[in-house]
Amino acid sequence: MNEAEHGAGLAATPGYRYADVVGDELFVAGQVPHDADGSLVGDGAAGEQADRCLTNLFRLLDVHGFERDQVRRLVIYVVGDDLAGAWKSVRARFDGEVPSAALLGVARLGHLGQLVEIDAPIRR
Repeated sequence: MNEAEHGAGLAATPGYRYADVVGDELFVAGQVPHDADGSLVGDGAAGEQADRCLTNLFRLLDVHGFERDQVRRLVIYVVGDDLAGAWKSVRARFDGEVPSAALLGVARLGHLGQLVEIDAPIRR
Protein backbone atom coordinates (compact mmCIF):
# COMPACT_ATOMS: atom_id res chain seq x y z
CA MET A 1 0.00 0.00 0.00
CA ASN A 2 1.27 3.50 -0.89
CA GLU A 3 4.38 2.28 -2.69
CA ALA A 4 4.31 5.15 -5.23
CA GLU A 5 3.87 7.75 -2.51
CA HIS A 6 6.59 6.27 -0.34
CA GLY A 7 8.90 6.19 -3.36
CA ALA A 8 8.24 9.92 -3.86
CA GLY A 9 9.50 10.75 -0.36
CA LEU A 10 6.31 10.54 1.67
CA ALA A 11 6.22 8.67 4.97
CA ALA A 12 4.78 5.18 5.18
CA THR A 13 1.13 5.09 6.24
CA PRO A 14 0.44 1.65 7.66
CA GLY A 15 -3.20 0.71 7.51
CA TYR A 16 -4.56 3.36 5.15
CA ARG A 17 -4.02 4.84 1.68
CA TYR A 18 -2.75 8.33 0.94
CA ALA A 19 -5.13 8.78 -1.94
CA ASP A 20 -7.58 7.27 -4.39
CA VAL A 21 -8.20 8.48 -7.92
CA VAL A 22 -11.84 8.15 -8.89
CA GLY A 23 -12.59 9.43 -12.37
CA ASP A 24 -11.26 12.98 -12.53
CA GLU A 25 -10.99 13.39 -8.76
CA LEU A 26 -8.22 12.72 -6.26
CA PHE A 27 -9.44 11.92 -2.77
CA VAL A 28 -6.62 12.43 -0.28
CA ALA A 29 -6.08 11.66 3.37
CA GLY A 30 -5.45 14.74 5.50
CA GLN A 31 -1.82 15.72 5.04
CA VAL A 32 0.30 15.84 8.17
CA PRO A 33 3.68 17.49 8.85
CA HIS A 34 5.84 14.36 8.63
CA ASP A 35 9.10 13.92 6.75
CA ALA A 36 9.93 10.82 4.71
CA ASP A 37 10.90 8.94 7.87
CA GLY A 38 7.59 9.74 9.56
CA SER A 39 9.13 12.25 11.98
CA LEU A 40 7.20 15.38 12.90
CA VAL A 41 8.55 18.56 11.25
CA GLY A 42 8.28 22.04 12.79
CA ASP A 43 8.00 21.26 16.48
CA GLY A 44 5.84 23.98 18.03
CA ALA A 45 5.63 26.06 14.82
CA ALA A 46 2.28 26.07 13.01
CA GLY A 47 3.72 27.88 9.99
CA GLU A 48 6.47 25.29 9.48
CA GLN A 49 4.00 22.47 9.92
CA ALA A 50 1.59 23.98 7.39
CA ASP A 51 4.46 24.33 4.94
CA ARG A 52 5.36 20.66 5.36
CA CYS A 53 1.74 19.57 4.98
CA LEU A 54 1.63 21.40 1.65
CA THR A 55 4.98 19.95 0.57
CA ASN A 56 3.48 16.52 1.16
CA LEU A 57 0.24 17.44 -0.63
CA PHE A 58 2.13 18.75 -3.66
CA ARG A 59 4.22 15.54 -3.82
CA LEU A 60 1.00 13.56 -3.70
CA LEU A 61 -0.40 15.60 -6.59
CA ASP A 62 2.74 14.88 -8.61
CA VAL A 63 2.56 11.14 -7.92
CA HIS A 64 -1.00 10.96 -9.22
CA GLY A 65 -0.59 13.35 -12.17
CA PHE A 66 -2.55 16.31 -10.81
CA GLU A 67 -1.60 20.00 -10.78
CA ARG A 68 -1.66 22.57 -7.97
CA ASP A 69 -4.33 24.62 -9.71
CA GLN A 70 -6.61 21.58 -9.52
CA VAL A 71 -6.83 21.91 -5.73
CA ARG A 72 -10.41 23.10 -5.36
CA ARG A 73 -10.58 23.77 -1.63
CA LEU A 74 -8.42 23.59 1.46
CA VAL A 75 -9.39 22.79 5.00
CA ILE A 76 -6.58 23.79 7.38
CA TYR A 77 -6.86 22.49 10.94
CA VAL A 78 -4.68 24.25 13.53
CA VAL A 79 -4.19 23.43 17.20
CA GLY A 80 -3.46 26.48 19.37
CA ASP A 81 -3.49 30.18 18.68
CA ASP A 82 -1.18 30.49 15.67
CA LEU A 83 -3.78 30.30 12.92
CA ALA A 84 -2.16 33.38 11.34
CA GLY A 85 1.21 31.63 11.11
CA ALA A 86 -0.33 28.62 9.38
CA TRP A 87 -2.29 30.88 7.01
CA LYS A 88 0.83 32.88 6.13
CA SER A 89 2.54 29.67 5.01
CA VAL A 90 -0.48 28.59 2.99
CA ARG A 91 -0.63 31.95 1.20
CA ALA A 92 3.09 31.80 0.44
CA ARG A 93 2.89 28.30 -1.04
CA PHE A 94 0.00 29.32 -3.29
CA ASP A 95 1.68 32.62 -4.25
CA GLY A 96 -1.17 34.55 -2.63
CA GLU A 97 -3.78 32.80 -4.82
CA VAL A 98 -5.24 30.35 -2.32
CA PRO A 99 -8.25 28.33 -3.48
CA SER A 100 -11.37 28.56 -1.37
CA ALA A 101 -10.36 27.62 2.16
CA ALA A 102 -11.51 27.06 5.70
CA LEU A 103 -9.07 27.79 8.53
CA LEU A 104 -10.21 26.04 11.69
CA GLY A 105 -8.94 26.04 15.25
CA VAL A 106 -9.20 22.59 16.81
CA ALA A 107 -8.42 21.06 20.19
CA ARG A 108 -6.26 18.16 19.04
CA LEU A 109 -4.94 16.30 15.99
CA GLY A 110 -3.81 12.72 15.49
CA HIS A 111 -0.11 12.84 16.41
CA LEU A 112 1.65 14.06 19.53
CA GLY A 113 2.97 17.57 18.81
CA GLN A 114 1.00 17.93 15.58
CA LEU A 115 -0.37 21.45 15.19
CA VAL A 116 -1.56 21.41 11.57
CA GLU A 117 -3.34 19.09 9.16
CA ILE A 118 -4.53 20.01 5.68
CA ASP A 119 -7.26 18.34 3.65
CA ALA A 120 -7.92 19.13 0.01
CA PRO A 121 -10.37 17.86 -2.60
CA ILE A 122 -8.73 17.81 -6.03
CA ARG A 123 -10.42 17.64 -9.43
CA ARG A 124 -9.09 17.80 -12.99
